Amino acid sequence: MILNAEGLKDREAWKKAGYRLPEYDRESMICATREEPFWIHFGAGNLFRAFQANVVQNLLNAGVLKRGLVAAEGFDYEIVERMNRPHDDYSILVTLKADGNVEKTVVGSIAESCILDSENEKEYSRLKEIFCKASLQMASFTITEKGYSLVNGKGEVLPQVEGDFNAGPKAPASYMGKVASLLHTRYLAGEKPIAMVSMDNCSHNGDKLYTAIHTFAKKWTENGLAEQGFLKYVENQEKVTFPWTMIDKITPRPDKSVEEILKKDGVEGLEPVVTSKKSYAAPFVNAEECQYLVIEDAFPNGRPELEKGGLMFTDRATVDKVEKMKVCTCLNPLHTALAIFGCLLGYEKISEEMKDPELKKMVEIIGYQEGLPVVVDPGVLDPREFIDTVLSVRFPNPFMPDTPQRIATDTSQKLAIRFGETIKAYDASKELDAKELKLIPLVFAGWLRYLMGINDKGEEFTLSPDPLLDTVRPYVAKVSFGSEMDAERILKPVLEKREIFGVDLFKIGMAKKVCDYFSQMVKGPGAVRETLKKYTC
Repeated sequence: MILNAEGLKDREAWKKAGYRLPEYDRESMICATREEPFWIHFGAGNLFRAFQANVVQNLLNAGVLKRGLVAAEGFDYEIVERMNRPHDDYSILVTLKADGNVEKTVVGSIAESCILDSENEKEYSRLKEIFCKASLQMASFTITEKGYSLVNGKGEVLPQVEGDFNAGPKAPASYMGKVASLLHTRYLAGEKPIAMVSMDNCSHNGDKLYTAIHTFAKKWTENGLAEQGFLKYVENQEKVTFPWTMIDKITPRPDKSVEEILKKDGVEGLEPVVTSKKSYAAPFVNAEECQYLVIEDAFPNGRPELEKGGLMFTDRATVDKVEKMKVCTCLNPLHTALAIFGCLLGYEKISEEMKDPELKKMVEIIGYQEGLPVVVDPGVLDPREFIDTVLSVRFPNPFMPDTPQRIATDTSQKLAIRFGETIKAYDASKELDAKELKLIPLVFAGWLRYLMGINDKGEEFTLSPDPLLDTVRPYVAKVSFGSEMDAERILKPVLEKREIFGVDLFKIGMAKKVCDYFSQMVKGPGAVRETLKKYTC
């Protein structure tokens, strides 16, 4: 059993092994999609393959759709070259359910994989051709929050971006420059309408995409490298929209235990690929069963009936409420808290952390007691039920190989939204007091303790990637177990950074508590555990 078009001709072997297969004429779907693409997605990673691609597959099976997806990769071209194309754009989705059942699906809804490389004439010409098509209704993105940034951790414009500002849309080098260039191509092709839809897990994601694209359009028009009309096109919501979305589905790195399940079924060629950019890609993706995607219904070129696949379309205000509910209270902050303390306490699975009495109590307090009081009920999803599912079904799922080390990636980019918005809501409230928050500041202190790179046993561990590590680590570099120190003086340059915490923790009156917690956690081995016990009792 080989995962490609030839290997899947033996449908009975796959079905006998328990695999759900595409139930549509895939060749016809590919031809129709190439001729009239309607959806191109940038960021051909695990989330996309487990969620959006499977939604489209289900709609193809049901006859709701006749065309599939175009996938584009702009960060690591090897993913397309070494994974997508050798498998003829097929992948295997392994859904790991909390009850122990495993659902295996061969997903074939990706009709074509493209490489976002402006130096490769063939690849870039195909993307331009797609963007000229009147049929194209949306371009979506899962490229992580930092993918939209045009500056580095110090706020300086990235060299590639600066070069693109001055060189124009012909052959940009930066990711956002290339996307802006493709949109410029669509403008030149007759100002065709399109929705540019960020589906990344960050607050007001559509605004982040808009800001990046608008900056390029403004710079190019100012520098005489694009017509003034291009800027007006980007600003015209009847032509180009940047909807807000809220997405939620846990898709950990492909796990060895899942690979073994597939091998026992007789599937060959499952070896993962580690690219020169250190991306880890496999022919399969493992994911939880729960998933949510709420989208602002702003599609100037129309859209298919994706709601029949479980996607929720609503207005911007409702998306905002759902996003704040999830990102700022009901899931993401809890995930981050577990990631930080999981690394410090030596855990390798989120599910194992949920068996830890102190960690379980910590996320319950953060979610129900500290977060829920400032959540606005969005109407389409109930906040308390959402947290209930997160804490009783999703995080404890023993079959989900998700790690605190993965979730701890880019923590400096997450704290401002995942906790800062709750702090702001407390500060703005007449009934609530931010100074009364107990465990959110403990998470901040835990992160600073994490930055030392020493676990609670006193052993060194590897920090997860984060763009601000070199900026923030020096402030804790000289802190050692049991040493006398003035924590407020040492940590002040970090704690007053609004870009990290969303607020100046000194001005909000929380800095002293964070410093006290930090001081308690550096008393020696076991101090992190003792501090957790003290404040979760």
